[in-house]
Amino acid sequence: MKARKAWRVVREAIDEADVVIEVVDARDPVGTRNRKIESLVREDGKPLLLVMNKADLVPKEWAEEYKRKSEIPVVFISARERKGTGILRREIKRLARPLLEEKERVKVALIGYPNVGKSTIINTLKGKKAVKTAPIPGYTKGKQLIRLSKRIWLLDSPGVVPIDDFDELVIKGGFPADKIEEPVKPALKLISRILETRKEALTEKFGIEDFESEEEILRKIGERRGLIKPGGGVNLEETARWFLREWQTGRFTLFGKEEEKPQGFKWDFEEVLDGIERDLFLDPRRILWKYGDELRSKLDSQKRVGLRDIEGFTVGIATGFKKCNGGLKLLEELTGKHVLASECFGKKWKGVVAIME
Repeated sequence: MKARKAWRVVREAIDEADVVIEVVDARDPVGTRNRKIESLVREDGKPLLLVMNKADLVPKEWAEEYKRKSEIPVVFISARERKGTGILRREIKRLARPLLEEKERVKVALIGYPNVGKSTIINTLKGKKAVKTAPIPGYTKGKQLIRLSKRIWLLDSPGVVPIDDFDELVIKGGFPADKIEEPVKPALKLISRILETRKEALTEKFGIEDFESEEEILRKIGERRGLIKPGGGVNLEETARWFLREWQTGRFTLFGKEEEKPQGFKWDFEEVLDGIERDLFLDPRRILWKYGDELRSKLDSQKRVGLRDIEGFTVGIATGFKKCNGGLKLLEELTGKHVLASECFGKKWKGVVAIME
């Protein structure tokens, strides 16, 4: 969907809704909040709620401090773990209560960037017994509402905020770091965002404490990685690509120390993932059909993992497990995403191919 059309859809969702929920990734609140959306909602005079999803991946103390400082009401949840959704329901009802004094029903819209978990939240809120119809006279054909309560309804289709800026597209994992011709600018923008959100992450990951600029930080990262040009001096381009790749794959996050991500595995499968991206395969069975022999050749006790963001989804490969669930769990822990489809392969040692959202 082109940016102009996507913004029109978002604008329509705001116009139609009585209450707007902005969904944000708790691991990167600065990068996944959209001030334009917040301004549009304020201009319309509508209640706005900030939902920080994937809160199980950030420290509780930090979450409480962010909530205390926020000028917008905040709810921290983990839709994938079904934590905090009861609090979210109560907050929606609280915001809807004054509106119900004048309206017969209140409509709630979820809006946010791709991959922040809007669809998962909708599925969690609606539950198995939700009525996925809208017996409302004059309601737009082709659209649907989901009943949360007798008088509170949820817009079924989430508003997807387009990523207009290429640097933002890179930072949000929408363009592979290895294929960026000029990676320094988005890398410096990401460093600036980290300094704004939680600069301690740079010290924890790279041991960097003293610096005067974002470029100096990038140079120090290159020095520590040994990314030096043949004639001497840090190779800033390669350092930037490496840094962005660490961010895109989740090997570096704002809260890497607290998350205690699983260790003891080797990053692999770059050539297979290149082929999958080239073929645009987003079906695990098709991936195994074409690349199964190559993947099976690496089945042993060594755990191997590969990740790649393709067309708004994440393709994950994990091998070296006694049970397939172990590979799926590792992929979900590394990415903070939910597995939509997967295929298991192997006998003594097993592997999995998964598509995640």
